[in-house]
Amino acid sequence: MGRDKALLRLGRRTFLEHLAGVLEGEVAPLVVVLGYHAAEIQTQVRLPPPAQILRNPDYHLGQLSSLHVALRFLREQPVAGALVCLVDHPALSKQVVRTLVARFRNQPTSILIPAWRGRHGHPVLFPSLLFEELLQAPLAEGARAVVRRHGESVEYVEVEEEGILWDVDRPEDYEAIKSRWPSD
Repeated sequence: MGRDKALLRLGRRTFLEHLAGVLEGEVAPLVVVLGYHAAEIQTQVRLPPPAQILRNPDYHLGQLSSLHVALRFLREQPVAGALVCLVDHPALSKQVVRTLVARFRNQPTSILIPAWRGRHGHPVLFPSLLFEELLQAPLAEGARAVVRRHGESVEYVEVEEEGILWDVDRPEDYEAIKSRWPSD
């Protein structure tokens, strides 16, 4: 992308501010893991007071290393699961979060993945019983290795929002999401 995705803007808010705003009041604790340019990001974004900011000194090892930081924190908390949101998938809404959390209450051992018209997106909700396995997953394979190993426990939850598919990896992706995003 050439710059920090967390600081890219959707309307008046950064990707990170938008995601934290969506999650505020829907999940607890709200954990944000920062890696590359953590200090700079932290000074430029305003996160809701319940947000617990953690730093990943090993961010260069990839996304799973940031998930490990969050899971080490969460396994000390009384949580049933973790909703894993990626900053480069910012088009998340409270409705999608509520749909996943409501389904999880009825199926607390399932891995829940949102789908739009049969296509799988983000975020992914993992039950706490998989935290240790996620912590042992090979960094090169990421959380997908755990999802594949537990295919029988995966449930795809159909949602009405295409935004769950929008991944911002290149400048063209960013321009595309900005053109689709409602102005605020």
